[in-house]
Amino acid sequence: MSWLSRVRSGIPFLPKRQTAENLWHKCSKCGTMVFVKEWEENYSVCPRCNFHDRIGPTKRFEQLFDAAEYEVLPTPEVREDPLRFKDQKRYTDRLKTARAATDERDALISARGRLGGRKVIMGVQDFAFMGGSMGIAVGAAIVAGIRAAIEDHVPYILFTAAGGARMQEGILSLMQMPRTTVALTELREAGLPYIVVLTDPTTGGVTASYAMLGDVQIAEPGALIGFAGQRVIEQTIREKLPEGFQRAEYLLEHGMIDMVVSRGNLKEKLALLVSYLTPEAKEAA
Repeated sequence: MSWLSRVRSGIPFLPKRQTAENLWHKCSKCGTMVFVKEWEENYSVCPRCNFHDRIGPTKRFEQLFDAAEYEVLPTPEVREDPLRFKDQKRYTDRLKTARAATDERDALISARGRLGGRKVIMGVQDFAFMGGSMGIAVGAAIVAGIRAAIEDHVPYILFTAAGGARMQEGILSLMQMPRTTVALTELREAGLPYIVVLTDPTTGGVTASYAMLGDVQIAEPGALIGFAGQRVIEQTIREKLPEGFQRAEYLLEHGMIDMVVSRGNLKEKLALLVSYLTPEAKEAA
């Protein structure tokens, strides 16, 4: 055996399945390779450029609920494919694909748990499920979450992430805008706070409805927030828009949102807001 073969045999190479995919994460913004463990411990945020990667309901609940303990609320049963829609694929096939990829019933999941010792209901929109699009199921899940908050007499916290209304449901998807607005009115009449956390991206009909109706509007750093796309607006008004237009920091500077909070500080900030807005709801842990 040659010296090269002996050296190669003595190096503890990891099997392929244990290398790149399991050990490293490449930042989508700056391209930095980060150890997966470091990336996860940093709340799925790049330690170099502070890019906040998109995360789903499970990770969000585990990061925010005390001791990562929570109860997922039942997903409301709704009529699927009411328009029998088909483009390049059947709508029912798209739903099956999204469910297989995310292991979720639809684009919004709600859960009950404690945040800073206080009970809350939390809803999380998942962009990985058909772009987080707002359809009948999303509207029903938000209404169910709000009514659960009213029943428990606790705050309702919603994390938004969506490309807008779900085109495969046509006008029925747009009807979720007034439907959720009415439910939020019921929440306010019950004297309960509604806190919104805008994540990347929050656009279209979602921005034009429940995403911008919070008592407190928070955004994650760098989140894209708007109704129409920047290119569409520029073509309409025939003007060049400012740098960073529709990003969280720009909206904060112009009074559209209340604060921009990094993910690592989000739990502490939300717990503080809940304690301010519902001081009478404090319970022993």
